[in-house]
Amino acid sequence: MALAGLSALLLFNQTYLSQLMSKLNTNLRASPPPPSNVSNVLPVAQNVSNGDLSNSSQTSNLSTGNPANSLGKVFNKVQGSVVQITSKVSTGFQLNGEAVQQSRLGSGFVYDTQGHIVTNYHVVSGSETVDVTFIDGNTYTAKVVGSDKDSDLAVLLITDDFSGENLVPIPIADSSTLNVGDQVIAIGNPFGLSDTLTTGVVSQIGRLLPEEQGGFSIPNTIQTDAAINPGNSGGPLLNINGEVIGINTAISSSTGTYSGVGFAIPSKSITRIIPSLLKSGTYSHPWLGISGANLTPDMENNLGLPRNYKGVLVVDVAKGGPAEKAKIQPANEQSGGTFGSTTRITGGEIITMLDGHSVKRMEDIIGYLEESKSVGDSVKLTIVKNDNLSSPFTLSCVLEKRPSSASATISQ
Repeated sequence: MALAGLSALLLFNQTYLSQLMSKLNTNLRASPPPPSNVSNVLPVAQNVSNGDLSNSSQTSNLSTGNPANSLGKVFNKVQGSVVQITSKVSTGFQLNGEAVQQSRLGSGFVYDTQGHIVTNYHVVSGSETVDVTFIDGNTYTAKVVGSDKDSDLAVLLITDDFSGENLVPIPIADSSTLNVGDQVIAIGNPFGLSDTLTTGVVSQIGRLLPEEQGGFSIPNTIQTDAAINPGNSGGPLLNINGEVIGINTAISSSTGTYSGVGFAIPSKSITRIIPSLLKSGTYSHPWLGISGANLTPDMENNLGLPRNYKGVLVVDVAKGGPAEKAKIQPANEQSGGTFGSTTRITGGEIITMLDGHSVKRMEDIIGYLEESKSVGDSVKLTIVKNDNLSSPFTLSCVLEKRPSSASATISQ
């Protein structure tokens, strides 16, 4: 699914990194080196040129914290559990008969004492080898044991002997208790500068992070002004108690560097998805099989709706998907053009509730299904037709497994 008008996700290139590092004149670590959509979003992994398993016991409730807790104390508490990740991917080119590889820098954190490390999917996707480096400079080889592109999450397992390393998992808090204004701390490896702490606040919650490269948007992300830069991807976003409340994953920037707008995957996604990645290597997202549009004034006029009417117009239905099986009907346009603005929309069905929960925008549908439903669950939709607003009706859909991102043309 691509959201019209939104920038594609891009990775940072070698020339850009080299220029930055020469300006910084510093050394890398001694080891191998109201809710709305957002645009100009870039993942913050960094490219560099170079030739039962449950975590429930770690979960804790987010507290307001003791004001006496200093940022330094938080850093000292978790610094040994935040790692630098270097993944090598093939460029598809050869030099003097040898394959040319590119190294991608990111961050991660210790998930359990068995050697599992949590990071972003885009940090390790397509990697041939992965190295994990701790603050003491010790580096270990790891492999990807589970990944999910749609949530941008991945789990590594250290394959070297790490018996000499004291692995301390970072507790995971409940991101649903976050409030705008809460203080947060980001720790990672921006530009390869290891073990860097930055701080800020929760700027907003419930952001929908778009994915334009044939994938699905990530709902309920945390927006923060804590400085996040290339190399921070996969590192933890912490509360003042030193508990994980998110994974730093992207920034909104026209320059590719910090502009005060960063995004983190919420910890609720970690506690929901990571156990499945550990068990089977994959995660199955529930899928309704529709594309929807948030109502605009032009669309309200075309549909004859009252101003500021709340709901999501169904604009497309996946053939053979759950919504089509439930007889949900997409809207029709009388002529070509930008949907809902220059054309007359007819036959519109508008989703106003899911299981009794109010639906105001498409983000509400994506977020509710992602956080509250599983494949095989039923969901009850309350629907109105634009020409009969006084007679809402309900339909039940059985959610199916999302199709692969590569073949996805329907947003949810």
